[in-house]
Amino acid sequence: MQMPVFSTSHSLLANVSPGGAWGALPLKDFGRAKSRLAPALSPSERRGLFRAMAEDVLSAMVRVPGLEGVVVVTRDGEARTLAERYGAAVLEDRTDAGQTAAVSAAAETLAAAGAATMLALPGDIPLATPGEIGRALAAHAASPHRPAVTIVPAWDRRGSNCMVCSPPDVIPFRFGNDSFGPHRAEALARGVEALVVPMPGIGLDVDNPADLRMLLGHSVGGRTRAFLDAAGIPDRLAFEEPPQ
Repeated sequence: MQMPVFSTSHSLLANVSPGGAWGALPLKDFGRAKSRLAPALSPSERRGLFRAMAEDVLSAMVRVPGLEGVVVVTRDGEARTLAERYGAAVLEDRTDAGQTAAVSAAAETLAAAGAATMLALPGDIPLATPGEIGRALAAHAASPHRPAVTIVPAWDRRGSNCMVCSPPDVIPFRFGNDSFGPHRAEALARGVEALVVPMPGIGLDVDNPADLRMLLGHSVGGRTRAFLDAAGIPDRLAFEEPPQ
């Protein structure tokens, strides 16, 4: 398998400062994202929603003072353009092998470049704010232990919606529907402290229609809410009976 490589046109990672913290944002092909929303949204709606959510997350990440920079891992042309618009580095994923492979590639690259810490987020948590991301980073930095891992779990404590790792490649990543337990187990097996910091915004990832209904129950703003309203999705879901 061909390993991901940095885009030669926009690699900011040459400017990594030894000991700094970087954000990592894996973005799969926009056209293939959010397949589990198919019962509620059309293919074009799923694409538009994921793009809006990804931009909201990226916009929040680049406004976190504690992050020296952000690297977007993707092979999607629209995602690369979005990354460059926000001044993010691009790590080109030539295989689109999934979140685990993408975050692992970012961790290996950042560690080799000298970064001390990586904060990884998915692109489907539109309620994440610079304040929440900054608090996760601060909680991790306040720990006296190194190496260390900090996890912001999904609201149901199944997924790992934010991972802060020092060094970036301190543990193997195992993203998926039930990654929270495996990530804690990986840390424990290596004698690494695993700090758990629940947060309501980061904790809600939008994977299925039930998640989308939960999202609409919050005061979500930004591009995500603008897209949902323009597409008439809140009104449509209000008239659909959720599954029992």
